[in-house]
Amino acid sequence: MGVNLSDIIAGNEIELNNLAGKTIAIDAYNILYQFLSIIRDRFTGEPLKDSKGRVTSHLSGLFYRTIKLVENGINPVYVFDGKSPEFKAKTLEKRTETKREAEKKLEKAKAEGDVEKIRLYAQATARLTDDMINQSKKLLEYMGIPFIQAPSEGEAQAAYLTKKGLAWASASQDWDSLLFGAPRMIKNLTITGKRKVPKKESYVEINPEIIELKSVLEQLGINHDQLIIIGILVGTDYNPGGVKGIGPKNALKIVKERADFDNVFASIEWEFDISPKEIFDFFKNPPVDECEIPKACPDFEKLKQLMLDFDFSEERVNNSIDRLEKSRKTRQTGLHKWFG
Repeated sequence: MGVNLSDIIAGNEIELNNLAGKTIAIDAYNILYQFLSIIRDRFTGEPLKDSKGRVTSHLSGLFYRTIKLVENGINPVYVFDGKSPEFKAKTLEKRTETKREAEKKLEKAKAEGDVEKIRLYAQATARLTDDMINQSKKLLEYMGIPFIQAPSEGEAQAAYLTKKGLAWASASQDWDSLLFGAPRMIKNLTITGKRKVPKKESYVEINPEIIELKSVLEQLGINHDQLIIIGILVGTDYNPGGVKGIGPKNALKIVKERADFDNVFASIEWEFDISPKEIFDFFKNPPVDECEIPKACPDFEKLKQLMLDFDFSEERVNNSIDRLEKSRKTRQTGLHKWFG
């Protein structure tokens, strides 16, 4: 889930094509969970599946959305999570328990025929398996889209790529990207378009949002260390729920009044097993791979074979591959012209 700072930080809406020519480091797990949550049967709440019973929502989202990014001139590079820090174990256990509770509520909603509750609880039951991750990597490989395996948190690795100038921005729905020091982040990159408003028959248009770390710090009147402290007070993946009674606005006030880490936490009632200093140090110096973005070459025959094996429409797959190939050729032609 990450830290929620939406009460004190707002992004600026942009059009997808405003990102043309930019390399964007995308938090792979974050968007795969999005696809698993959103791409479902609206009546049963079930994710898309092939004739063998294998879930395909993640492949559908990754395939078609990535093509849309490439068509808009974006150079995506996906970053996959590695081993979570040991102190995240309780958070992961809590998430598993939350999914179990959601599954019980989902069955009840199905029995009652409550379509809205079915959709709500179905989204909360999404699980990303090792098979799905491997399938996603294979799909990207055949599409000719680079991906990186992070040693630990994917957002930390994406932030590293952005700080080093290897990527223009990190893309995620979580504000953690800023805590990890990404100079620039993009929200809503892979969920642009019309989305249904829960419990209503209306739709809203969702556009990408850009958030600049420097601007955020200037607007809030704080430094990056203080932003991390705010995140810890509000609650991160490593201390979910945060300090009781402290929301983003209150946390900002506390940080401005007490200035540094020691002064802030000297009078805070801390109820977590992990120390706030350990969380702070992890955001400041997370494990990352000091790598370059790898080269990637498509294999459209294997790409088609993979998608058809999961029962995707041959006609739609062929049309999508044609779009992907055309976009790649257009970009290569443009580069040749530019460099003469």
